[in-house]
Amino acid sequence: MRQNSATKLPLFFKPLMWSYRFDSVDPDRLQERIIVNTINYGNWKHWQWLADYYGKNEVRKIIEDLAASEFRPSALALASLIFGIKKMKYATRGDKIRAAKNLQGIA
Repeated sequence: MRQNSATKLPLFFKPLMWSYRFDSVDPDRLQERIIVNTINYGNWKHWQWLADYYGKNEVRKIIEDLAASEFRPSALALASLIFGIKKMKYATRGDKIRAAKNLQGIA
């Protein structure tokens, strides 16, 4: 369940967001990156926060929309069980980047 726009990511996420200035991480703006890093490197406490903050259905939709190559295979297998993921996209990360660039060129 989302809070208000002033919501900050809990401090226990700092090790998962090593490549960001943690104090300025917006959980809504960086939702996809937070979910990917949490699935790949987080522990149960992080996963519970994802489910509580974004909701299990939203987390499932985001994971399903990402390329499977974004995730460590064992982490994705566990996430599939916990979040009820039935089907993943098996495009490479490069395919996703090229598709995003193509969409930007259209706009």
